Amino acid sequence: MRLCHPDGSTVHLAYCTNVHPAEDLDGILRQLARYAEPVRERLAAPSLGLGLWLAHDVARTLATDETGLTRLRRELTTRGLEVVTLNGFPYRGFHQPVVKRAVYRPDWSEPARLAYTLDLARVLAALLPDDAARGSVSTLPLGWRTGWTPERQDLARRGLDALAEGLAKLEARTGRTVRAGLEPEPGCVVSTVRDACARLTGLDTRRIGVCLDTCHLAVDFEDPRSSLRALAAAGLPVVKAQLSSALQADEPSDPAVRRALARFAEPRFLHQTRARPDGPHPARWDDLGQALRTPADQAGPGPWRVHFHVPVHAEPQPPLTATGPVLTDAVHALLRGPSPVTDHLEVETYTWSVLPERDRPADDQALITGIAAELTWTRGQLLAAGLRERSR
Repeated sequence: MRLCHPDGSTVHLAYCTNVHPAEDLDGILRQLARYAEPVRERLAAPSLGLGLWLAHDVARTLATDETGLTRLRRELTTRGLEVVTLNGFPYRGFHQPVVKRAVYRPDWSEPARLAYTLDLARVLAALLPDDAARGSVSTLPLGWRTGWTPERQDLARRGLDALAEGLAKLEARTGRTVRAGLEPEPGCVVSTVRDACARLTGLDTRRIGVCLDTCHLAVDFEDPRSSLRALAAAGLPVVKAQLSSALQADEPSDPAVRRALARFAEPRFLHQTRARPDGPHPARWDDLGQALRTPADQAGPGPWRVHFHVPVHAEPQPPLTATGPVLTDAVHALLRGPSPVTDHLEVETYTWSVLPERDRPADDQALITGIAAELTWTRGQLLAAGLRERSR
């Protein structure tokens, strides 16, 4: 979906397709017919933006396959879909039974991460609508913090410099601008916006910036407005924003709250958990299960925030809540200015299939309804922030 900022520029809103498990071209094309087009129809929208997730193998193939690219672009156009952004964080296997820390490999100290990201940029340059100002690719924040050494930091910096060079060559060849955004995530080398300002200075900011995920921002108790001021002061552009809500437990020592949290402790994804940093028991856990093993008398008065992307339009069932206020504040901070901080917005709730059973979509129609409800809610927030509808 496209909306118009008061300055006249276009703001693109998409939903991220990493919620769907396809990892080859035929599977991606089935996604478009099975989910994306029905979501667009449910919204009665003339066009729908997708933040495509392309796993390594299909990205590698499409980067050199004109026939496959033409087929994909034709299907997007026929179904009223458009792509200005790709999710380049998961490399492959994002819907394996257990993902956890495997999602951070290869990291930016490994050549495979550079090759994958450049493949994505080449594909995106071919998929961009003719009137799109630019494209964006989100990527992991260097790597997982454990075992990160100065040598790996140096390799990562060289990889990012090579990425900037590759993106510049792509623009010179195609006339299309594609930028990459590193996505701060709890537990990673670049865990917070503060880390980004410290570790990512000196990059080519014409090509590389940050992808601001509002769930990650909330988990680490970072304020959206002060975070955007810090990024601006560091000269780091917000290439893309992922609009998402984290799970929150206001009373983590309460047995009923712990039972409710336990329903979200599932085996596929990592659910980093943080206690309030200024509380009497500030703590950081790499997964929700570890946090729940902390004795209740050491949990503190709360809140705990959990890296579990919950649907943005609906609060979890009591006694849990979500960080919707952080998301709303971030939307207004990103858009209520003389010009938008970023023009690429992506709703990224990839966890529908691992929600507690009573909240999980029972079938395709329920998932389509849920995604459409998220986009409807988000569109309302964007309109409240001063944007207006824009047709293609």
